[in-house]
Amino acid sequence: MITKTMTIGEAVKTVPESGAVMMKFGLHCIGCHVATWETIEEGCKGHGLSDEDIEAMLKEINALTAAKK
Repeated sequence: MITKTMTIGEAVKTVPESGAVMMKFGLHCIGCHVATWETIEEGCKGHGLSDEDIEAMLKEINALTAAKK
């Protein structure tokens, strides 16, 4: 399960498809060096996403992992 406290890099490494979802939500820093230490929540807040946006993005990412099982 991907959470907002995980780093962006960790999330993409765990669920590679999550990068496309993050890009869709405006989080374009998946290839940035900051992604190695910045959490999903920090990145989203830095790009102006609301708590609701973050939850929607995580729900979509985690649905991808559930669909694989």
